[in-house]
Amino acid sequence: MKRLALAAALMALPLPAQAHKVIAAVFPSGSAIEGEIGFSNGEMAVGEEVIVTAPDGTELGRAVTDADGFFAFTPEQPVEHRFRADLGAGHVAMTTLPAEDVAAILGKPVIETPPPAATSDATTPAAVAGLTAEQRDVIAEAVRDEIRPLRREIAAYKEKNDLQAILGGLGYILGLFGLGFYIAARRKMAV
Repeated sequence: MKRLALAAALMALPLPAQAHKVIAAVFPSGSAIEGEIGFSNGEMAVGEEVIVTAPDGTELGRAVTDADGFFAFTPEQPVEHRFRADLGAGHVAMTTLPAEDVAAILGKPVIETPPPAATSDATTPAAVAGLTAEQRDVIAEAVRDEIRPLRREIAAYKEKNDLQAILGGLGYILGLFGLGFYIAARRKMAV
């Protein structure tokens, strides 16, 4: 009777939850800031509103994620941009793009620092390669489109190969060695 009660009590215990982390990233993309929001299990945040604020909390604008969890935001001020999206169930995505990166997008200096020294057009990579601004934009767009799936795969790979998985693998190896030693000892005793 005790065993039946123990089995019923064990069956009533909740199953462990499959935890996942929120993944959020932003990066310069031509004249805009592009970002992606999703979960470590590969599921992307679709149709989520992203609120963009300055360091002082002033709202700079909003964006919405597309079917792939990506969004784009066009900055207007060379200040740090903070991106926040409430994904529900306690999941909040937050990430930041530094003021220096935003200033580079806008072609303006950061408000707090003096503008960088001007360089000659002959030393810029675009001038050396002989590309027009339109050609650079086309190439940048193609590269961004190719890199998007790689970013998602890398984030999923990092999540799957964490310390717990490594220690679990080592435990299996040690367990197999232990089983081998046990069998060898049993054979030696039988002889």
